[in-house]
Amino acid sequence: MSFPIAISNASGSGKAVRTTCPYCGVGCGVRASARPDGGHDIAGDERHPANFGRLCVKGSALGETIGLDGRLLHPKMREPAGGALRDVSWDEALDAVAGGLRRIVDEHGPDAVALYVSGQLLTEDYYVANKLMKGYVGSANIDTNSRLCMSSSVAGHKRAFGEDIVPVCYEDLELADLVVLVGSNTAWCHPILFQRIVKIKEARPDMKVVVIDPRYTATCEMADLHLPLGAGTDVRLFNGLLSFLAEHGAIDTQFVDSHTSGYAEALAAASAGAATGFDLVQCAKACKVDPHDLLEFYRLFARTERVVTVYSQGVNQSSSGTDKVNSIINCHLLTGRIGKPGMGPFSFTGQPNAMGGREVGGLANTLAAHLELDNARHRELVQQFWGAPVVASRAGLKAVELFDAIEQGRVKAVWIMGTNPVVSLPDSDQAKRALARCELVVSSDIVESTDTNAFAHILLPALGWGEKDGTVTNSERRISRQRAFLPAPGEARPDWQIICDVARRMGYAGFGFASQQEIFDEHARLSAWRNEDSEAAAQSGEGHSGGVHRAFNLAGLVGLGSDGYASLQPVQWPVRASAGAAAPGTARLFDDRRFSHADGRARFIATPPRAPAHAPDDDYPLTLNTGRVRDQWHTMTRTGKSEKLAGHVTEAFVDMHPQDALLCGVREGDLARVSSRWGAMVARVQYGGGMPRGSVFVPIHWNDQVASDARVGAVVNPVVDPVSGEPEFKHTPVRIDKFHVAWHGFSLSRRVPRLDGVTYWTRVQGKQCVRYELAGRTTLGERGERGAWARALFGVDDAQADWLEYEDRAAGIYRAVHLVDDRIENCVFLSARPELPAREWLASLFAKDRLDEADRIGVLSGQPIGKGADTGPTVCSCFGVGRNTICTAIRDQGLKTAAEITACLKAGGNCGSCVPELKKLLIDTELARLNAA
Repeated sequence: MSFPIAISNASGSGKAVRTTCPYCGVGCGVRASARPDGGHDIAGDERHPANFGRLCVKGSALGETIGLDGRLLHPKMREPAGGALRDVSWDEALDAVAGGLRRIVDEHGPDAVALYVSGQLLTEDYYVANKLMKGYVGSANIDTNSRLCMSSSVAGHKRAFGEDIVPVCYEDLELADLVVLVGSNTAWCHPILFQRIVKIKEARPDMKVVVIDPRYTATCEMADLHLPLGAGTDVRLFNGLLSFLAEHGAIDTQFVDSHTSGYAEALAAASAGAATGFDLVQCAKACKVDPHDLLEFYRLFARTERVVTVYSQGVNQSSSGTDKVNSIINCHLLTGRIGKPGMGPFSFTGQPNAMGGREVGGLANTLAAHLELDNARHRELVQQFWGAPVVASRAGLKAVELFDAIEQGRVKAVWIMGTNPVVSLPDSDQAKRALARCELVVSSDIVESTDTNAFAHILLPALGWGEKDGTVTNSERRISRQRAFLPAPGEARPDWQIICDVARRMGYAGFGFASQQEIFDEHARLSAWRNEDSEAAAQSGEGHSGGVHRAFNLAGLVGLGSDGYASLQPVQWPVRASAGAAAPGTARLFDDRRFSHADGRARFIATPPRAPAHAPDDDYPLTLNTGRVRDQWHTMTRTGKSEKLAGHVTEAFVDMHPQDALLCGVREGDLARVSSRWGAMVARVQYGGGMPRGSVFVPIHWNDQVASDARVGAVVNPVVDPVSGEPEFKHTPVRIDKFHVAWHGFSLSRRVPRLDGVTYWTRVQGKQCVRYELAGRTTLGERGERGAWARALFGVDDAQADWLEYEDRAAGIYRAVHLVDDRIENCVFLSARPELPAREWLASLFAKDRLDEADRIGVLSGQPIGKGADTGPTVCSCFGVGRNTICTAIRDQGLKTAAEITACLKAGGNCGSCVPELKKLLIDTELARLNAA
């Protein structure tokens, strides 16, 4: 069935639709309201308990990302021998997918096929994908991109608690007297939760915040203490804390004796080599932190009862990530600080539905409903419930080893859903090689052109955010509805429906779902099926016969029906009591001191420190750390559409300490090649001020669709944690070399330029134009050659065109502007040096119907005519406030605090993630004033 492409209110009314943000694991509630012009206004949902109406800048800009440019709207199949894609019918595409998978399973066995899915899927999509692979194909070769971000937390929780359980809730952040943020730039990556911490700290100044991170990030601005530990030394630091707590008697002896096991072994591993007791100085030296600061942290933790330890990717994305997680949990178990208000270990998830995927067994080593794949009793339980012909009997291939198996030919078909592994995997050039050799590559996606889809044989158009309908689970176990407010564009279909259609064509029963509500109901019923939790057992009618205890259960959400599902309010599992759509949830777990291990006890886990698999050496002397920037998300297929989000960080960068840059022969503003033993990429050098000597940082978002050579995944080493299979994204030995070019430049144009002769480029989305940062290795020559090249760049072949140009041969400067009816159409600026005119005011000229004489002069002179015309690079993306505007207001109005800047300019008044930058600008402006005096 074909649907109209125009964007409109799916409900046909002007009422706001309550849904959930598709970005990070905070799970913010969103209200989408249709405008008369066909667009939508996006606002925070004041009734949602995750955010109470607040949205970060990415959430606020969602309305800019729902256009259909670049969308995959029809099923496509590639012509033989890597030919072009052609539109096909759904029947042809589905038959090709089902037939290809069926043939390969029949000829080579079930382990010759695989699914690689995503935390962007809804729980209902995830559920049927897992059911298909593990219960019908009979292979556990289904893994998810959540393997790359949160699987160490899963493994750590299961080792300690017997189940993948986050025991705390967001309210605990506000009840705590000490919040420890480990490996988490919360201010940028989870800004709504960061603002909750900021607000409660303002109300209770005695509350303490400690940040543990090798980098000095925006999060550190509000910290009482920052511990810049050496990369990879988290286990040593928390082992040291465990030893310190034990030595100083900060132990909840009754809790440890009655409700835990393994304490002696964990303490022995933490204290290994300490013959005369814990040596704080040696621990500080190993962690590369000041011993006085380390002692302050240890004392603060020891004497503060209400402690929440938040950890995220800096802990998880490591070859010892699971041990890092358990070393943190060990400290909470020793002190009994778990299961009570305001205390506990807290994993902040990275994706909107990483938790939902974990609930349904979306990882290659898990089963649905928190059951275990390696447990025969659990497998039997699931097989009986599903009525499946078979259940996979062993763990499947985890993400990195899956793509190794594809390259080796052991896996001959892979179906990729909602993710971009050619960008996001470590050693991502290997993913390219693997997909190029794969017999059948299927991709379900919303975007047609991605780095991964270039290798697909079959493309299946899926629904995107705003169009699909189902549930997601956030970091505090809160299930929320994601509701559609847009019609399905083109021929796009929900992922769950595509999966079920393929399953039926493969001859499998059990996939006759008519709606996502029916899938959710089966998911809820499985969670309660023979669950030995007493209330859950009562709800399911199964009693205790042959059951398995697990905290995860949705017994209270069984049998909601269409109306109950449609009106489902945000609720935290477990949901034991049945009250329909209003069933009460559970804020925090383990208040009864019962854990999910068979004996009901939590486990201390011995975590002896291990060195990273690859250490810096003479050839690769620096350590690469990767992560997110404030205003972008994953591989930018959504956020890259937004002009609002493009202005803060416009191209890939490598953040370095100035002394390291000097030794590498680069300086701020230069282009540099970042290389490792696995691959290389090119980025712009910057001195962010937060990097320790020996470490560099590169963001993860840029890819071959938006830049010439900026995939940092190609550089990252593929070593993984031996327990969780999570890759080491935070510790790759690299070298930095100057990337020599003959010229630098940028262009602004209403159409995509032709990039012939350009060595380096990055695309930046604008409102009325597209901007490209450019550089080349081939000298463009004299004026005539430069002019001809510039005209060719924009396809201007009319000799009578209104073409203005300026050249300074001695300085190596060339500028050209193309006007049509006095309206700017294109412009290009070239220089022998990277220093170039400000882009922001030039981009603003594209909003004008005509350029006046002052504008024409300003364009060619490289600066605006008139005070205040150049607002500068974006600082506050929420309100579009630039650096120059802020600095001018600070100087002219004598502003002294970030709050005064907000009152004057609104900057910092929405999500607050730019407040650390506002504070820095206050200092920079004052220093500039003093230097000028």
